[in-house]
Amino acid sequence: MNIMIINGPNLDMLGIRQPEIYGHEDYDDLCFQIDKWAEELEITVDVRQSNHEGDIVEFIHEAYEDDFDGVIINPAAYTHYSYAIRDALLILNVPVVEVHLTDISQRDEFRRHSVISDICAKTVMGKGFAGYKEALDFFFDLL
Repeated sequence: MNIMIINGPNLDMLGIRQPEIYGHEDYDDLCFQIDKWAEELEITVDVRQSNHEGDIVEFIHEAYEDDFDGVIINPAAYTHYSYAIRDALLILNVPVVEVHLTDISQRDEFRRHSVISDICAKTVMGKGFAGYKEALDFFFDLL
């Protein structure tokens, strides 16, 4: 099983940006943990991050063109308003799992709505890095 993991803006600044909310571990720590969990589950992952909406749309197109078996996406701030990312996800014919490090339903009012949740097979939020493990477990259970 081959899963693309897409991370949105500012996730590359984990450990620096608002550590009281996102913790002190950095993006490399997240990628290391994802790789470890994927290896344990015998899932191949392609982890990507961009601060640019168009890049994220292109990643999704690549997931379609390269026949990935699923996508895990943390669109970060784009969660709340990117219809371009939503439209790109609708191209996919594989499951998509939405992940958020924090519980967006408990955050600022403008962060509480996701424009992609209704088209995702699963949404995981508020579990920190472990949310990615839950998303990988979802795909493992599909095997």
